Formats: sequence, C-alpha cells, structure tokens
Amino acid sequence: MTSSIENAPASLPAAIHPALSSALEAHGYAQLTPVQTAMLDDANAGADLLVSAQTGSGKTVAFGLAIASTLLDGAETFGAAGRPLGLVIAPTRELALQVQRELDWLYAVAGVRTATCVGGMDMRNERRSLERGAHLVVGTPGRLRDHINKGALDLADLRAVVLDEADEMLDLGFKDDLEFILAAAPDDRRTLMFSATVSRPIAELAKTYQRDAVRVAVTASTEQHADIDYQLMLVRRDEREHAIINTLLHSDSKSALVFCHTRESVRHLTARLGNRGFAVVALSGELAQSERSSALQAMRDGRAHVCVATDVAARGIDLPNLDLVIHADVPSNPATLLHRSGRTGRAGRKGVCVLIVPEHRRGAAARVLSLAKLNAATVPAPGIAAIEARYREQILEAAVSTPPVEQHEEPFIAELLEKVTPEQLAAAYLRQQLASRPIPEDVAEIPIRPITPRAPKGERGSERDGSAPREPREPRSEMAGGVWFKLSLGRKQRADPKWLLPMICKAGGVTKKDVGSIKIDETETRFEIAGDKADAYVEHLAERGTGEKGVTIVPLDGGSSHRSAPRGKPAGAKPSGPKPAKRAAEKRADWSDRPARADEARKGPKADRPGKPGKPGKFKGAKRRDA
Repeated sequence: MTSSIENAPASLPAAIHPALSSALEAHGYAQLTPVQTAMLDDANAGADLLVSAQTGSGKTVAFGLAIASTLLDGAETFGAAGRPLGLVIAPTRELALQVQRELDWLYAVAGVRTATCVGGMDMRNERRSLERGAHLVVGTPGRLRDHINKGALDLADLRAVVLDEADEMLDLGFKDDLEFILAAAPDDRRTLMFSATVSRPIAELAKTYQRDAVRVAVTASTEQHADIDYQLMLVRRDEREHAIINTLLHSDSKSALVFCHTRESVRHLTARLGNRGFAVVALSGELAQSERSSALQAMRDGRAHVCVATDVAARGIDLPNLDLVIHADVPSNPATLLHRSGRTGRAGRKGVCVLIVPEHRRGAAARVLSLAKLNAATVPAPGIAAIEARYREQILEAAVSTPPVEQHEEPFIAELLEKVTPEQLAAAYLRQQLASRPIPEDVAEIPIRPITPRAPKGERGSERDGSAPREPREPRSEMAGGVWFKLSLGRKQRADPKWLLPMICKAGGVTKKDVGSIKIDETETRFEIAGDKADAYVEHLAERGTGEKGVTIVPLDGGSSHRSAPRGKPAGAKPSGPKPAKRAAEKRADWSDRPARADEARKGPKADRPGKPGKPGKFKGAKRRDA
C-alpha cells in the first residue's frame, strides 16, 4: 500500500492527541508539514510504516505523532515509568540527543520520561536511568545493543520501534546491530522506518522486520527549496579561505555552518577563523562526546556564531537560527550537497547556501548542482570595499537604533560634550566599532561567466568556462613516412592529448618529437610515430607493455585482428626480427666478444677460478663481495 502526499500547507488537525496538540501550539505550530500530516491518516493508524521524506521536513515530530496512540493506548497521560514502551534508534550521538529534546517537549504534557543510550556517554549513568524506568528510550545502535547484552535494557514491553535516518545507519555499517535490536523486540510491536530514500537494503530490512508496511512517500516539489538561496562563489584556488572569511564578514547571519571534507580541514579552518576573531567551534568525529555537546550548546545559546564541521558529525543536527551554510569543499555528490544545505531553510525560515568553488573545480560544481536539480547564482567573493561598506551600514543602524538617553546618563553625557566635540565622539565610536570587527581579506576578482553542466559526450565545451563545444584538435604535425598506431582510450574515457602524449612516449621509449598527429575518436585514439622509430617502438611495447593496466597499443594496420593482452601488454602484430629469447641469446653471444674488464684480466677466465665442487665458476669471494 502506498500513500503519496504533495507539499501543500496543512492546518493543525483535530486528530492529534490533546496532550500533543497543546505542546505543538505552545511551540508556535500553526500548521503541520506534509510528512507530519501523513502520520495522522486513518490508513496509517496502528500500521508499520516505511516513510521517505526530504531533509528538514519535520520527521521527528512526525514519528512522535505517529506512535502517540500506540504508546498512550487511549490514556491522557503516561503511567508510572518502567520498562520502555517506545524505542527510537538514530545513527549519531548528536541526532539521538536532538531527538530526545524534541520528544521531551512534544510529550511533556503527557508526563513522559525519556532516557538516552548513546556512544561516548557514561554507561553507568545510562544504566541508572534505565533502572529508574523510562517510557521512551532514544539511542545509537551500538550502545543500545551493549545495554541489551548486559541486561540493562529490557524490551519485553516495547510497543513501537522507530528507525530514524535508516539509510544513514546502513551506510555507517549498523546493519548487524539493527537486526540484533529488532530481533530482541516483541513480534507484535509497531516498526516505523524513516529514510531520505528507500534503497534496496532499506527495502530488504523492511521486508524482514515489518509486517505489511504502509509505504508513505512525501513527494518533494520538482523545484528547489524555496527557502534556500543557492550561490556559487568562484575564487582562486589559493584564496578559498579568504573567501570563506569575507563571506562570513559580509553576511548578516547570526549562525553559520561551514562544511569541510576531512577532520584535518576542520582543525585548520577552525584555528584560522579563531585567530581572525570569530566565535567559532568545531564538530568532527575525533572529538569526545562532551566536546561535541559543548560545541552544539555554544551554537544554540549564542556564545558561538560559526561551526566548522564534517558531514558525518553534522548528520541530522538542527541548529536554531542557522541561516548560512558554506561549503568550504565542493560536495562530491548531490546527496551530500542536499544534506549539507538542508541544515538551513528549515521550518519556514530563510537560509543562504554558498559553494566556495576554486576556478579549476567550476565544472565539477556545475555537474553536482545539475544532478541535484538546483540553480545557483554565480557571485564574486565579497571584497574589502564591500565589507567595509557593510560595516558602515551596521554601525549606522546600531547608532540609529540606540534607545533614548536615560536620566542617570545625562550628567556624564553633558560632561563629555563639554570636553569633546560631537565629531570627536562620533569618531571615537566609529573607531571602537571598527576595531572590534575582523579585518577583511584581499581577494582577486574572478570574471563571472555562465557555468553550465557537462554536455553530452562529443559535444563538450570547456569545463572551466562553459564555452561552446570545441572543434576537433588539429594534428600536432605533418610527419612524412610516419607509422600509425591505435590506443584503446577515446573520448568515452575522457582522453586528452595533454596526458595521452606522455603515456605514448613512455610506452614506446620515444620523445615528443617522435610523435606526430594524435586523433581521438569515441572509443580509441590513433597516433603517428616517426618511421625510423616505429620498429623500436613495437619492440619496446613487446618487452615492457604500455605501463597502464587495461590499456593496449597496437599497430593500426593489424590491431583489429588481435586480442587485447592482459594487464596492458600490447597485442598487435608481432615485431619483426628474432624473438626475444633469440635476441637475448644473441646478446649473450655478443658479450663473449667484448674486451675483458680489468679485474677479469687480473683473475683470469671465470672457468679457471676455484669454486665449490659441482658448481663451476662460483668462487668463495662471491658472498663477501655481495655483502
């Protein structure tokens, strides 16, 4: 069974449990999101659910509404807390703690008692919380399994299990832990799985551990998120950090999240921003749980305004008033881009998403945006003049909005005006304000040209500037008497003369001047070798191969009649002349005619030198010489 809900506004339904309804109203919920509305559908009541919804759609409140009737079972409030009635499993510590906070206020009127079981926290405290009793337990897969194994967590009374971000848990390798937990839960429980996408592993997990699950697909609009303004900022590759600093300075954001690919990048950028005067915290997997919790709390209470994080560390977190997301590194795929960007523009709030893109990565950024079906305005990095103008606006706004003079301040203000002029006071105020703000960085102006995604093969322009499709390259030179060869790479493999030429030279032991025309076709490349070097080129290939796994080079006149050799060995026409073994024998014969070395002349013929019995020619000094 499948239920599909369009993204349309929904009013607060009367079907919500009274205790939850009052909590929603207290938190300013005038209407529900589509996924939350779907949970109240009569067709979904009491059923196992497999739900897919986009990031930031309010899934925590959604499954809180979905399991309310199951947990409360007709009662207005919860009874005495004992063994848990509900279990929520999340992929990361931060998401688990966030889910607990959401469920705490949602079920507060109903008298809920919650407990958490997450990695990195003191297991003894968690065990004591479980012993005191809890209606709802929220945890990460590994820690929940530990408590079950140690007998601290008893699932005998469990009525509902929720898997939040199920796709992410499978990606992080928690499949065995999930299967263990689900197997330990009662068979008559409800199982709800929430996932951004329903991949094959998710479908298999649902088929095994759910009963006649109702598929709820909250369809996203074909247009991009209206509450997020996407910007692509082109910079020089050595000015990426300068652009990040200037973007933060130019923005009016109260809370910003900067994403990096690696922990090392997080450490470096955090230190750089801290040195420049930003109130910044870091969030990465190498930090202890206490440090990560402290960083998030600093963002929530306003002590920090910038958080530098890796993707996994920031999975599922929801920071209030987050209105700016900066991609310090170009996202590697559309899923990463959407996940990162979805941290802002949540619950009707507006947000800005900025991709900091070095010039040489503009094509990659355009492709990721195209695959994600997003449109981004190409903007320059804010310069010093723009930031200083913004500073002046902010200072003027602060001065204009200053409240009227209070009575206890009048004497001192009068004293100031007696000793200094109003212009001097204004100058002192201006200098004080400017001194408290970081100095902007100098960034180069990058010409803004249209950025288009990669065109179909055979019709591609330049990835860097989005120019028109390029014409076929002219031959490198006209070479009289040249011999043509065929290489098993073409446009389909993104062959380019810039790296094909060194490969061709290395494979045959020739120099650039020995290579003539290079013609790249769809699946192969033809190139010309000087006639006087062709035989040696074939012999070099026969002895050493191309040096590249899976790449073959054969003479053009006979290449199609030969099978490709394994591991890049050429499979073309056999080189003329004697076979390699015969050539080696001839070389050994030639060596007998060479002049004797001085040491050989001194010691005499090798056969006449003393050696061990049965091993002519081997002498006792061999080991000593090798040593």
